[in-house]
Amino acid sequence: MFRRRRSTPAVSVVVPAYDVAVYLPACLDSLLGQTLPDLEVVVVDDGSPDASGAIADEYAARDPRVRVLHVENGGLGAARNVGIREARGEYLGFCDADDLMTPRALELLVGRARESDAPLVTGNVVRLEGERRARMRWMDRLHADPGAIVIDDLPELLGDVFAWNKLFRRDFWDDAGLSWPERIRYEDQPTTTDAYLRAGRIGIVSEVVYLWRVRDDGSSITQQRGTVADLTDRWTTKRMALDAVEAYDAAGVTEVFRDRVLPGDMGTYFVNIPDCSDEWWDLLVSGVRELWGPERSLARTTLPPAQRLIGWLVEQDRREDAALVSGYARSLGGPLPRITLADGSVRVDVPALDPATVDPEAMLLRAHEA
Repeated sequence: MFRRRRSTPAVSVVVPAYDVAVYLPACLDSLLGQTLPDLEVVVVDDGSPDASGAIADEYAARDPRVRVLHVENGGLGAARNVGIREARGEYLGFCDADDLMTPRALELLVGRARESDAPLVTGNVVRLEGERRARMRWMDRLHADPGAIVIDDLPELLGDVFAWNKLFRRDFWDDAGLSWPERIRYEDQPTTTDAYLRAGRIGIVSEVVYLWRVRDDGSSITQQRGTVADLTDRWTTKRMALDAVEAYDAAGVTEVFRDRVLPGDMGTYFVNIPDCSDEWWDLLVSGVRELWGPERSLARTTLPPAQRLIGWLVEQDRREDAALVSGYARSLGGPLPRITLADGSVRVDVPALDPATVDPEAMLLRAHEA
């Protein structure tokens, strides 16, 4: 039995569904089993070719909290926007149909939003690898201190770009003119960046609220990073986010964003260098040069040592050497070997790469790394 639903639920969770029939029931069960029952679940059947739409309809027939919208395929961003237009909740949330929310997720997020009067609240996430739940240290760190902040206090939080571990107060979403970019991958980053910068107060929940399923069937967007289309979208969304940060005009926030947040996923692209096409390589070089350029350089960011070296080699358009380091690092499955120099400093070592031809900063380890 469910209590009679108010015309304005506490939360509306938008669930885009496309070719996810195998995962959708578990996702919807995780939402309908929330300890906060005052919600609506808006499933957007994005022209799915499988049984996702029919499964959603079955859930709607059993539970009045579920609403289903059947639309022509428009992609993830468009499906989310369709769901938002139909959502009636005081707060907006999002859930990908192959993922799960923890049982108290909405209770915790709404509680933090209300007690801190924050129009945006974000919680911790773990990766779901089969049945294993894998912690992400960087997310643990960003969500370590529960309470409320402004982005200037913790600009690294801009790296938590996920749409689905957050709640947005609906009036804030509308007043800020937020929406998800359409027909592009990585649409989360521009919108979440804009939201952080506009929110003023941001609520932090340290508990895990979301289980992010890692799929190994090749269908995940994050498994397609060796394509030109993927890299093109990545550069586009990075530019959009950077434009918003620079318009915010806070030097400390911009510096952290450029050095800690913006380069954070470059390692997942660098692994593709040994097998990449000429077009993909040229696009990688042009994007790296545009976003970091010679005056900043990926060698001076907080990337791990091997990635800083590869990034510098990409900036110099040294494809063979970048492929050499990338392939060698992948074969090791761990840190690059190290050499202690006469002055006591330590640098990485890559056989067949002449260190005399490399900017020392691109190879030296920092004090905390040595």
